[in-house]
Amino acid sequence: MKRYLSIIFAFCFLFHSENHAKTYFVSVNGNDTTNVGTVSAPFATIMRAQQYVSAGDTVYIRGGIYKMKENQIAERSRIWVYVHALTKSGTPGKFINYWAYPKEHPVFDLANVKPADKRVIAFNVTGSWIHIKGLEVIHTQVTIKTHTQSECFHNEGSNNVYEQLSMHDGQAIGFFLTKGSNNLILNCDAYRNWDYTSEGGRGGNADGFGCHPQPEGKGNIFRGCRAWFNSDDGYDCIRSYESVTFDHCWAFYNGYSTDFKSLGDGNGFKAGGWGLVKDRRVPDSIPMHVVQFCLAVKNKANGFYSNHQPGGSYWYNNTACYNGTNFNMLNRDKDFSADVSGYNHTLTNNLSFAPKTYETQWIDTTKCRLKNNSFSIPLQVSKSDFESLDESQLVAPRKADGSLPDITFMHLKKGSKLIDKGADIGFKFSGKKPDLGAFEY
Repeated sequence: MKRYLSIIFAFCFLFHSENHAKTYFVSVNGNDTTNVGTVSAPFATIMRAQQYVSAGDTVYIRGGIYKMKENQIAERSRIWVYVHALTKSGTPGKFINYWAYPKEHPVFDLANVKPADKRVIAFNVTGSWIHIKGLEVIHTQVTIKTHTQSECFHNEGSNNVYEQLSMHDGQAIGFFLTKGSNNLILNCDAYRNWDYTSEGGRGGNADGFGCHPQPEGKGNIFRGCRAWFNSDDGYDCIRSYESVTFDHCWAFYNGYSTDFKSLGDGNGFKAGGWGLVKDRRVPDSIPMHVVQFCLAVKNKANGFYSNHQPGGSYWYNNTACYNGTNFNMLNRDKDFSADVSGYNHTLTNNLSFAPKTYETQWIDTTKCRLKNNSFSIPLQVSKSDFESLDESQLVAPRKADGSLPDITFMHLKKGSKLIDKGADIGFKFSGKKPDLGAFEY
């Protein structure tokens, strides 16, 4: 009996060991040839660590600057090069984690990755159930002079989490999604990205965040993200086959260089659009995007823009100020023969203040659902309604957990006529009724 129990115990121990999640380490001082990926003998690269990981495992990336070289390119595919190619997948409930080591700051510098006539992707993620957290990507390059784009993070998997990432001071789009469903982009920053190489250096190919899922790419959410001083748009989901949600995100100063030189399009939130001509890529059912509790400040063109979207979207509790136009609902008619005023949009509890040109443009109020917006009630909004108009607060450091900083900019002041002027649409609020705009008093 004792011998039998011993065999059972040994089997259980072996089973547990083989299924127990493992931890690996990557360091700027690591070695891919001799080291085994422990904290005392770390790997040098994430790609080496990926060879060992399985569902449930974690790769900790130690702090420091990882100066990437062209001989570290993981994959080449036609016009693209992938410096990192994350192809392995986790499973439901067992992510493969690529995390910054606690309280350390890993930075991936791509200044020296300049393959001729190739699009550079710093991290290409085709695996699913992957969680990437706390990484910074800088100086991603563009080498092609004609129409092109490079990207810091490119997603083609599903059920991935991108958290507390920072993509800045490069020529690339910060985050770009073309495939995959149920991905969460959480508390990420994309800023000072300007493509000064292609198409005369206008910068029209460098957005902060791009989300363009193919059919079945449902449930993708951007939450708590910031985009500023990107040479094109802050957030862009043109030609998306499925609905995208932007929740509690900020977009400011897009379309400008840091000295406010005019560059690309300059929209804060470009929610949709299919261009000016109907082609085979236009789906039979046009998605309706959701933009809620978002803030758009001093973007060159529009704060919130429908971009010829033939069908409309949902715009709830957003705040726009100092943009070229604060809310532009431009649509395309159903046969794509002409631009028309926006139809089938729902705009509720939105707040507009001090645009450069227009509060609203291209809204057919007879064909949209407008309820309790500052511009549809209407209300005369003034500086006295707000606690602060100090824009410097927008770039304040994030909280320790990565969430957006606590600010007073564009928050309503006690006694403001905008308090309790909203409609109850199911979100939590204080007081008798919801307030207008992105910030509840």
